[in-house]
Amino acid sequence: MNELGGRLRAAREAAKVSLSKMAAKTHYSKTYLWQLENNQRVVRPEHVTAYSRALSVAVDALYGPPLDPLRLAHEWLVSDTPVAVHRKAGRRVGASLVHRLESRVIELRHLDDTVGGGDLSPLVQRELSDVAEVVNDGSYTELVGRRLRVVVGELAQLAGWVASDAGAYAQAQHAYLDGVSAAREAGDGALVGQLFSSLAYQLANVGDPADAQLLARSAVTGARRASPVVRTLLLERLAWASARARDREATRRALDEVDVAFERRTDDVPEPERVYWMSRDEIDVMAGRCLIELGDPVAAAPLLTAAIARYDEAHAREVALYRTWLAESYARAGELDAARAALAEAQGGSADVNSARLVRRMGEVELLILHR
Repeated sequence: MNELGGRLRAAREAAKVSLSKMAAKTHYSKTYLWQLENNQRVVRPEHVTAYSRALSVAVDALYGPPLDPLRLAHEWLVSDTPVAVHRKAGRRVGASLVHRLESRVIELRHLDDTVGGGDLSPLVQRELSDVAEVVNDGSYTELVGRRLRVVVGELAQLAGWVASDAGAYAQAQHAYLDGVSAAREAGDGALVGQLFSSLAYQLANVGDPADAQLLARSAVTGARRASPVVRTLLLERLAWASARARDREATRRALDEVDVAFERRTDDVPEPERVYWMSRDEIDVMAGRCLIELGDPVAAAPLLTAAIARYDEAHAREVALYRTWLAESYARAGELDAARAALAEAQGGSADVNSARLVRRMGEVELLILHR
């Protein structure tokens, strides 16, 4: 994705079109276009489309490698959803459509690893609206209906997550609560718990931490039968909400329970795909973040450093977010040069990520370092 601006510039220069002429063709200013071409701004699907039309160049040629995640998101946005294809065929809703929708959720979820919420949110919202319409208006068996409602719940969880990443907090809350209704109708208590815990995570970050702690605790309590890794996630969210509420004892207790739950995972107990990303490194990152909130930044730094070193650099947003926490741990420990270096790495490695959450977080840490 770092090369996308350069490909736009190369296409324009190959067509012998100046920035001034390009501005007239696309209605973007010369300065804006220069920033896009030099990766000073995030290149989004609408920018690629504008260049494609102005230069009469195929979108594929501008995106480059076929596995570019932003290109994939753009292709999904301009293609029919599985539900739209099904409507044209006019068939009764059956297991084949549900299977395709279940696979689609997994693909979208993994796309979130590499595409920021600002770019992914419209796509997920469209998918969610389509599937919800099928649930409301379609004809299907009881089993198919239950699976469809789980798909709605999982899409709602993802829609809330990417909307929150994009800074659309009210939209995210609405999606989470709609997902709770669908998951309850499907009888999936673990999914209900994950939806509530996702909302609690948002509240802990941009709302009232006390409310977040109560909601996160309710999610854990209400999902007692959840699998070990799902329970690990719910407890992590409780630990974070408790840390944000400055409840030291509850945070320590939740972190201890996280370790116990994660160690109980076994091949004999299937885990839902939606927690595929949970790992020992993720647990260490959350522990480090909680330690910073509780005033122990020195103990947090080694946990964060080790986890970041093992993380996939293709997941630019997460790596950058974790580096901001490392920067904060250094800043609060008085190591300001190290803090600036960690923050610079976060900024340099995430220039193309369209994430309001990341921008807000980097701004917070930058202010912290400035005032130390």
